[in-house]
Formats: sequence, C-alpha cells, structure tokens
Amino acid sequence: MVSDNFLGNYASVVAARSSDKSILKGAQDGGIVTQLFAYALEEGIIDGAIVAGPGDEPWKPVPVVATTVEELLAARGTKYNISPNMQLIKEATRSYGLDKVGIVGTPCQIQALRKGQLYPVGLRDVPDKIALAVGIFCMENFPYQSIVQLVEDHANTKLENVTKMDIGKGKFWVYTGRGATVQLPLKITHKYEQAGCHVCLDYVSNLADVSTGSVGSPDGWSTVFVRTKNGEDIWAKAIAAGCFETKPIESVKPGLDLVTKLATEKITKNRKTLEERLSFGVGKGLRNPYI
Repeated sequence: MVSDNFLGNYASVVAARSSDKSILKGAQDGGIVTQLFAYALEEGIIDGAIVAGPGDEPWKPVPVVATTVEELLAARGTKYNISPNMQLIKEATRSYGLDKVGIVGTPCQIQALRKGQLYPVGLRDVPDKIALAVGIFCMENFPYQSIVQLVEDHANTKLENVTKMDIGKGKFWVYTGRGATVQLPLKITHKYEQAGCHVCLDYVSNLADVSTGSVGSPDGWSTVFVRTKNGEDIWAKAIAAGCFETKPIESVKPGLDLVTKLATEKITKNRKTLEERLSFGVGKGLRNPYI
C-alpha cells in the first residue's frame, strides 16, 4: 500500500479504458465508472448505482438510481456542475429496496459518504449497504448558472448544441454537434467556480474504493487508483472478466507526475485559502483543523 500526502493511500494505479465499445462511444474518457458499475450490476456486486443522470435542463444533472446497464449508459459523461448524489442514499435503500449500493461522487461527496458511514445520524441501516464507492478527480466545480454563462456568453453557443465539455491542457473545452470546438482559457473560468471548492484538500478522491480521472493518461484513457481492499477485490474481478484494457502508469504520458503536480497545486493553494480565512473574523486565533 502506497501512502502519499497528496494522492492518498492506494494499492495500485494504472491507465485504463473500457473494453466495451458501446460504453466508450459516449464516455468522457476511458468509461471507467460506467464499465465498473455495469460489471458490478451484472455480477450482483451491487443492486443499483447512484449516478448523475440527465435532468430537464441541458447539462444540468440530477441524481438517479440506475438499476440497469441502459440507465448507466444514459448517465455517461461529465457534467461540470454538482449532482447531489448523496441525497439519494436513503431513498436507494428504502424506496428502491437496494441492499448493495454503488455510488459515484466528487471528493467532497465521498468524504460525506464516509462520514455518514462512521457517524450514521439519520442514516440508520444505510452504512453497511454501500457496496462500491467510486470517486472522480476534481479540481473545482461550477454552479449551473456559471455553466450557462461560460457556454452561452463565452463560447457563444446554446447549451442544447453542446455534445461534450472537458477541462484539460489549461483549457475549458466545449464541443458541439456541428463538429466545432471552443477553447476557453481557465483564467476565464476561475471567477465562475463554486466558492466551497477553494477549501477542499482532496483532488483524487482519497476515500473512495476506486478513484478515476483523465489526468495522467492519454486521450481516451483514464487514470485509476485502486484504494481499498473492497476496491482491489472488485477491480481484480473486473480485470479478470476482460472489462478493461490497462497499461502501467509508468508507460504512459504524461503519467503520474502530472496527477501529483495538480493535486499538490490544489492542496497547497487551498491550504493558503484556509489560513487566510482563519486570520479574520471569528476564526482568528483558532487552530486550523484542516492542516
């Protein structure tokens, strides 16, 4: 087990992508989350998964409980605004009657999940029903209105024309169905970020069973950290079943160095934000609990 100040604890890390072309077709990168949940569903490891599904407004996700592969496929792709997946945990176990729940979330959501398992106030009978927690890398997120402004005001297109959004190589990318691509420098997006993201000290979802993101791997692939004994068991079975192609992270570019660089930048910058907040108002003189 590797223990790293910025990447957390993990048993292994690889570059990977789904071996299912139908999953890759609409995936954000390597289709890791969709493929892993699809395998877990088919093998009875989970009864359903809480994912960010399509909402009534374009690119505004809503949490849904997916109990079929078709429902998982409908939820593919990253939406750069928060889907409150945690709010469905009790409903998944009670209204849906699931005994083995999968859930995907950002680092802050995975932290909330683990806190709920440790201190299950209001979550009676829920903690032991979390069968697979998948985390995604996250530098920052955006309120929905910010996405509207970035796409419509800066990228000069309607949200309904957008087929994919991505953040990488210092740009916010907006793809449309007409084959056009708009690149916005990240310096434009910063003022639209959620303020709460600026105090987060986790880039790679340290507390997930398995965490994944595009950073570090080639286009069309994802970097995958396997973090817990539960994650190791499920990931090994999925690999044995032929669900994924993998490459050693050392053999790909840009590799783990870029993941470490971005994780370090996020945590270092946000620690400074926490220290600044501690220096004024009611926090003055108090010990910073985050460092």
